[in-house]
Amino acid sequence: MKGKAPAKRGLGGPNKSKSNGDSFFNPDTKRRRKGGFRDDDIESGESDQENGYPGSDASSGHGDEDEEIDEYADETAAEKKVRLGKEALQNLMAIEKKRAEEDDGEVEEGKGYEKEGERDSLVARKLMKEQLEESGRLRRDVASRVQKPETGDGFRYLVKHTHPVTAVCLSDDELRGFSASKDGSIVSWDIESGKSERYKWPTDKILKSHGAKDPEGRATKHSKSVLALAVSPDGRYLASGGSDRHIHLWDTRTREHVQAFPGHRGAVSCLAFRHGTSELFSGSFDRSIKIWNVADRTYISTLFGHQSDVLNVDCLRKERVLAVGRDRTMQFFKVPEESRVIFRSSTSALESCCLIDYEDFFSGSDDGSVELRTVQRKKPVDCIRDAHAMPSDIRDEEKDNRKPSNAYSWVSSVAACRGSDLAASGAGNGSVRLWAINSSPKVIRPLFDLPLVGFVNSMAFAKSGKFLVVGIGKEPRLGRWGKISDAQNGVVIHRLKLSEEDVSKF
Repeated sequence: MKGKAPAKRGLGGPNKSKSNGDSFFNPDTKRRRKGGFRDDDIESGESDQENGYPGSDASSGHGDEDEEIDEYADETAAEKKVRLGKEALQNLMAIEKKRAEEDDGEVEEGKGYEKEGERDSLVARKLMKEQLEESGRLRRDVASRVQKPETGDGFRYLVKHTHPVTAVCLSDDELRGFSASKDGSIVSWDIESGKSERYKWPTDKILKSHGAKDPEGRATKHSKSVLALAVSPDGRYLASGGSDRHIHLWDTRTREHVQAFPGHRGAVSCLAFRHGTSELFSGSFDRSIKIWNVADRTYISTLFGHQSDVLNVDCLRKERVLAVGRDRTMQFFKVPEESRVIFRSSTSALESCCLIDYEDFFSGSDDGSVELRTVQRKKPVDCIRDAHAMPSDIRDEEKDNRKPSNAYSWVSSVAACRGSDLAASGAGNGSVRLWAINSSPKVIRPLFDLPLVGFVNSMAFAKSGKFLVVGIGKEPRLGRWGKISDAQNGVVIHRLKLSEEDVSKF
């Protein structure tokens, strides 16, 4: 120990010129800094800036970043939330101030304080409005802002699939989308550029190590046919379900398989994440709905009630699940209360559903009609008959067949722009229809028809309402009851033009 003391002093004082001239000393100091030594651990008479070491202020200019990291190193989660909230508030006030200056020009003397008070009040109302919309207690006015599409504003193909697309979903940041098809392919793609990346299924050995069980019945291997997709609210996980009766969990960053959830005794037909959480709801042909925790990779519970295949599920932030099945019922499950509300359809089978908010929901039937329902009433509050009537050319063609099919008018998919009054429905009749869901009175108001050839098997709205993504197939999602030869299997996008929001409503 005594023999090392002079060497330590030599770095700091008498050998200053030597340390600057001899390259032996610089790498040694560099290694010390990378090893995490602090200034109080190694005494030195020189600063990094004087020596010009890599990573110092003089050489790389990252000193401010280091100071910022050190400043927030001991920050707790609550303190970070407060800091980020203050920064967001300051940014919002700066935007409103700039907008006010552009509108009013120079403010007269003595009226500056009045303008600032109006601006603060406007910011407060805007923040309160955003909080109510996010919690689902206030419905955003989006449908009235949708402008009529022009002739060239049709659907544009983003990704092409070999087989019919069965499911599409979007990340919360509206930057990436995901799609799956009957052949088991899962693809992620960029919304703007359309650049796609394919997920690769692991071997059976890896699947078993991740929790998958051996196939049951006559099956000799796991079926890769995918029927449902859902992406977690944080965008980290992608869940897929299909004919192999498992729910597969994928890491969206690496596109690798991370977990398989067995438990269903039938094909997994639908998936939905609860907003803001890692809870996943899965519906199956075994007539049950199961709840999973993706973060902990655990099973939670099972919901029973349907007497036939579960076709579609949807949920928002609360523990409320909406599901439709082939038993001609739509059931609204209240998970904590362990209760449910049953809505029956006497004339047609329900095919699809989505939640508008915690009280109203939108559904489609196999007779081509769409309905608006509410929790307070067992019967629909509004219904549009023949919303997706079969086209005359297809009707004449089906009359010549021995077994005519009405699958072209089945409303196989409905979607709602989250927290707003904008909804859409799709079938195989050649168009996607946009609807406005009025809250008072509760009625469905038609907006626009968007021409599209093929079976609309899945849809997803951007949270902002700026675009609609549709999964198209030559055949229906769950069978082969019809075929449209002119259709192309793939994912299409339609960008909606929205007018400016009226700030006077805040």
